Amino acid sequence: MRTLVIVRHGESVWNKENLFTGWHDVDLTEHGKAEARHAGGLLNDVKLGFDVVFTSVLKRAIKTAWLVLDEMDLVWLPIHMSWRLNERHYGALEGLSKTEQALKYGEQQVQRWRRSYDIRPPQVDDADPRHPRRNPRYSEVNPKDLPSGESLKDVVARFIPYWDKMIAPQLKKSKRVLIVAHGNSLRALVKHIEGISDEKIVEMELPTGMPRIYELDRDLKPVTFGFAANPDEIRQRIQEQIQQGKAVPPRGKS
Repeated sequence: MRTLVIVRHGESVWNKENLFTGWHDVDLTEHGKAEARHAGGLLNDVKLGFDVVFTSVLKRAIKTAWLVLDEMDLVWLPIHMSWRLNERHYGALEGLSKTEQALKYGEQQVQRWRRSYDIRPPQVDDADPRHPRRNPRYSEVNPKDLPSGESLKDVVARFIPYWDKMIAPQLKKSKRVLIVAHGNSLRALVKHIEGISDEKIVEMELPTGMPRIYELDRDLKPVTFGFAANPDEIRQRIQEQIQQGKAVPPRGKS
């Protein structure tokens, strides 16, 4: 068996404020930091260890990885960072309130932007400060590869080649792999390794800070998989996320 664990970063400042975040580099909230440490504790409980870690180049994922590893006393592990593991780029929606956009355009339209498989959000042009070409951390990336706004299908197209080239070979060498990334980049990976259809993957929720553990065969097909938390906690987290993008603000949000 090959061990793979994926963790969506803990709650970010813009998660809490119910804003479209995408590639904007926001930090974790104190609650998000606690979620990350809790994830490390859950992995300790099932006596898992790792050999290598992959994450995006966004601080909410990087800091979650640090906190998970700190909780597990594994801060010495190598961490590989790539923009290909970034969240979906939400184009012209980035920084806008999901609730306000639902009031303006309707919940159905916002849901299409958030969760359809192949519909892109409104795009940003190259001069927009939200375009990755304006950000020096992507200066060595081919400008043609940098998005102006992505669908989940686009995220699959940029992530899976990195999986094939960089992550899968580690698993095939029986390295235990931890990936800390984002809701949509991890959804892209789940679609690939679990063989989920285009229609079904948009319904899948990945709660923040909840490790999903896979035991894979030599062909990297899942033999067993599931969250390392009790079902009630998972259901509660999922319900909170479903409320995002509705015209009535989620409880505790304004």
